[in-house]
Amino acid sequence: MPDLFDVAAEQHLAARAPLAARLRPRTLDEVVGQDHLLGKGKALRALIDADRLSSVILWGPAGTGKTTIARLIAGATSQAFEPLSAVNAGVKDVREVIERARRRLGEHGQGTILFLDEVHRFNKAQQDALLPAVEDGTLTLVGATTENPFFEVNGPLRSRSTLFRLQHLDEEAATTLLRRGLEAEKATIDDDALTHLAERAAGDGRAALTALEVAIALAADHTGVPVAGLAGRLDGAGTRKHVTLAHAEAALDARALQYGRDEHYDVVSAFIKSIRGSDPDASLYWLARMLEAGEDARFIARRLVILASEDVGMADSMGIVVADAAARAVEFVGLPEAGLNLAHAVIYLATAPKSNSTIHALGEATRDVRERPAGEVPTHLRDSHYQGAASLGHGKGYRYPHDDPRGWVPQSYRPDELAGRRYYEPSTHGEEEEIRRRMSEHGAEFDQQGDQ
Repeated sequence: MPDLFDVAAEQHLAARAPLAARLRPRTLDEVVGQDHLLGKGKALRALIDADRLSSVILWGPAGTGKTTIARLIAGATSQAFEPLSAVNAGVKDVREVIERARRRLGEHGQGTILFLDEVHRFNKAQQDALLPAVEDGTLTLVGATTENPFFEVNGPLRSRSTLFRLQHLDEEAATTLLRRGLEAEKATIDDDALTHLAERAAGDGRAALTALEVAIALAADHTGVPVAGLAGRLDGAGTRKHVTLAHAEAALDARALQYGRDEHYDVVSAFIKSIRGSDPDASLYWLARMLEAGEDARFIARRLVILASEDVGMADSMGIVVADAAARAVEFVGLPEAGLNLAHAVIYLATAPKSNSTIHALGEATRDVRERPAGEVPTHLRDSHYQGAASLGHGKGYRYPHDDPRGWVPQSYRPDELAGRRYYEPSTHGEEEEIRRRMSEHGAEFDQQGDQ
């Protein structure tokens, strides 16, 4: 039994806990922003209400309620509830939980739910240690992760669990949370400040409440003596607690931008598509967002080098030179200054003429290599430099392009089985317009020679 000192310590901790912790929902109905899972008749809500939950993995962005839902499951179930955090737990802890669960099941017929927070922090061996107990029903696993389980959770463990994805809180849900915080803190707020906090929360309920708590502290610090008639806006010391837009902006200034692994791919996708779509402003926005989130600059540079050939290609062959120069600058200069070099490359590639003829040509050639007969190297193209090659006819009939004043000659360079196959089709954009003209002239002369 806890003594008086333990009780007092708990009371002090509860009073000093962050606002987000003090406002943690006590019922499923108090959870905001996840109606697709917890609304009446929805799958997760029905399983919890009926106490028939099988192993699940709750995944989604930070501050959307994963740990809260797990705690509510603990309060709703007749099973024993064992919480662990993958941050500081190991295989030994898992085995101890499994042993207690088996004993509990054998002696009392009671099942056990293991809540494993940050499940993606467990390595493969640690996740594998859970498998037998989850598979035979000794444990019901409730895992929580901010990372995409398709990347971070072992396939066997994932296949034995139902995945429930939590969504970013929309502005309405964030506003609801903020109003609860204001009520708990006995504070008021200007409408524009409330809107600003809700919009800048980026779907993260905990971040919204943390920013509000800072804004309220700033309001209390920067407000003077009590004002008559503002009893509802004063704290116990008589300080006015009314949040303005300036307080909200100041509270948000220190917030760092981060995203999880699955959103990492979404942001990169938006970045590439913005450059491909020739929108330099959108491209720069996504670049800035990645850099602010701590993205590896070398990864960004590699994507630009790929894009330079995939989406700009022959329409502006300087694109790959600029992208390669930016990649080298990242290694030579380093961040933050190399951000300028990346921005230079992004603007150049976004505003360059676009062509996907290179990736299309390679794809068509690769398809023929895989699906059509390989064919022999034409005799006139074979190596004729070694002794005895001439007696085999190697190189016979080859015409040296530089002997022609035009710098090229019409002759076949492919196996007979692939004669007439066309892979590279230049676009009408940028430098490819000139390439198209030259190829058209060459093609006409090829045709004329074929008619003779």
